[in-house]
Order: sequence, then structure tokens, then C-alpha cells
Amino acid sequence: GSLKQKCRDNLAAIELLQRLEQEGRAPTDEERRMLVRYVGWGGLPQVFDQWNEPWKEERERLEQLLTPDELDSARATTLNAHYTAPVVIRAMYTLLEHLGFARGRLLEPALGLGHFIGLMPDDMHARSLITGIEIDSITARLAQMLYPDADLRHQPFEESQLADGFYDVAISNIPFGDFTPYDPRFKAWKFVIHDYFFAAALDKVRPG
Repeated sequence: GSLKQKCRDNLAAIELLQRLEQEGRAPTDEERRMLVRYVGWGGLPQVFDQWNEPWKEERERLEQLLTPDELDSARATTLNAHYTAPVVIRAMYTLLEHLGFARGRLLEPALGLGHFIGLMPDDMHARSLITGIEIDSITARLAQMLYPDADLRHQPFEESQLADGFYDVAISNIPFGDFTPYDPRFKAWKFVIHDYFFAAALDKVRPG
């Protein structure tokens, strides 16, 4: 859809999330289809621009829906919240199966909405332990609604408490950028964000 349509889908998903949380219930199948249309704000920075008049209506609605902290968190994701096309995710799982992986412990360190969970082959999904990390509050809560059986954590990857050598696979579309996350374990390396995700994820998977 258009950028405006994507923004409207985002707003509808947030409204639905808040209603589900207030009612204390899981989404129906139809509601899940609404939630999964959330695409984040990576392609929509204009909605946060106070001087962008054509986006005033959407901006005001977003400001009504989110707390100041949630709004700041959403604004920060415009740098790297670009969700992965299903064809790419399916190709990655095809390769993973070709390499001999059928089930085990999977880590998704940059979860987003959870497309790497939703598009995982059914048999692999049913027989695996899945952990996902997501820095943005709204996105993490949406993912938890969609995938309640997974171990999903709202926190930056650099602050996650995960055992080294525990996972069989780390699979993700990690964030890319020129900024350096703070993690004392990697302080000497001064990794930019994408290099950091590779290095930190390698610590979490077992040899081989």
C-alpha cells in the first residue's frame, strides 16, 4: 500500500493492541490479520516531523495513542525498523533446513513484529524453543499478542541476559547503522550496531 495506508494500518494495529490489553484477551484470527499489518516506522519518518503539514492528522492521532516514552521509542525506530519481505525469510529457512537444522533453540535478536516466528516452517516451529528480543515497547507487545508461546523480551539486545553457547541458531534481519551500542563486553571493539549484533549473537550460539 501507499505510505499513508501503511501509517493507517500501524495506527489501527496500535488501537487494537490497546483494546486487547484492556479487555485482557487474545486476538481473534481476524484481529491477528490486523495486527500483522503493522510495519513499524522505518519507512515513515515524516509522521514524526512537526513541520510536515500533510501528515498532521496521522501525527496527532499517533500522539493521542502513545505515551511520551512510547512516542520517543517509536521515533527512534525510524533509523532501522525496516521489516523483512516474506520471500527473504522463507529463503533463509530453506537454507537453514538445507544445512541440516530441523529443530532446536532459536534466537531472534532483532524481533520486530516477529515475522521470523510467523514464517518459520510449521514442523520446526512446533519442535523448537524460540527467544526474541525487541527494543520498542509497542512492537514487542504486538509480537507477544501474535506469538504468546514464544519467549519474547522487551529490551535492547545489548541489555539482554542470555546464556552464552545456549542457542543452536541465531536468525534475523539485524539493524544497520553507524552508531555504537554500549556493551562493556565488547567495549574494546567499538562495533557499530550491525557488527555488534553479529558478534553478540555468535556468543549466544553453541560451537558449530
